[in-house]
Amino acid sequence: MTPFFGNLLIRVNAGFLILASAGGLATDIAGSFFGRGAEAILLADAPGTGIGFIEAHGLALIIGVTLSRIAYSRTWHAFLAAVHMLLGTANLLFWQFFIAADVLVVGYVTTAAHFLFVVAHLAALAGTARLAASPR
Repeated sequence: MTPFFGNLLIRVNAGFLILASAGGLATDIAGSFFGRGAEAILLADAPGTGIGFIEAHGLALIIGVTLSRIAYSRTWHAFLAAVHMLLGTANLLFWQFFIAADVLVVGYVTTAAHFLFVVAHLAALAGTARLAASPR
């Protein structure tokens, strides 16, 4: 993968993380502090559990904003593959959240996107390694 397309992938990834995490963070705050929205039913009896939601979405937002500002390096593909593997796997392990909050569509879309980004970043990493190893 050329640096142009690798950089484009990282910028698209940053946009996804910013949008998805901002939406998640808004939902987390509404459910945790105001008893409203999709998470309200989950947090009504245990409002302190919202800390995990807020931390996860807040960190994803910070990563997204950081990625939108960084200089391109192929090593970011390994970092982002790991980030999305963690986020996608967490979604699968806690799938009951999406069912209980009645937000299955959000679960399907975000989880699929996480694993698509894993594949894309691993492919980009492999492609840049081949590009670097090829004789000029």
